[in-house]
Amino acid sequence: MKLPLPRSWQAHVGAELEKPYFHALREFVDDERRRATVYPPEGEVFTALERTPYDRVKVMILGQDPYHGPGQAHGLAFSVRPGVRPPPSLANIFKELKTEMGCPVPKNGSLVPWAEQGVLLLNAVLTVREGEPNSHKGKGWETFTDAVIRALAARPDPVVFVLWGGYAAKKEALIGAPHFIHKSAHPSPLSAKRGFFGSTPFTIINRELQRAGHSPVEWCLAD
Repeated sequence: MKLPLPRSWQAHVGAELEKPYFHALREFVDDERRRATVYPPEGEVFTALERTPYDRVKVMILGQDPYHGPGQAHGLAFSVRPGVRPPPSLANIFKELKTEMGCPVPKNGSLVPWAEQGVLLLNAVLTVREGEPNSHKGKGWETFTDAVIRALAARPDPVVFVLWGGYAAKKEALIGAPHFIHKSAHPSPLSAKRGFFGSTPFTIINRELQRAGHSPVEWCLAD
């Protein structure tokens, strides 16, 4: 696993790559790639950190692990490659976005435009075996991504942390003042009707960004 950490993140989490747990993680993922198909491709594991440099992060939306179907995962939580049909959770995000802000539902499921506006779309686990969700859980990625969250929480400039679902909500313990935390149900079909729909996350995020002196995010996406 050849993972050059994006330059803007090196001073903040670069030391993690030299720790024993990360060496073991590298060996595990390399072995998985020899045995099976692993998503996303090796060169896209750190796409979230590449697309959203450390000093440009205004919002962090936390996912769990990458999509496990062919052609979907490309290193951004909840996002799929251009031209790929949005999976159910992403489709529900787009439904809420239309109801809340009037954005047309895009056919394109790529969230790169959000990432380029300072929205860090981070999964807690950065790789997965094809067809096996959570197959790389507990192998070390969580330690690394917790370090990413702590590095953002250490910034004096407020960040809006978006924690959807019970798994993400546990990360609240890593975050303190002066940051804002938005929690709700997860947008998956299993829970969206129990508190994600109607939670107005995009309005809340932009309100908090403006309070902190940041420009709001343009959430509407073109096809």
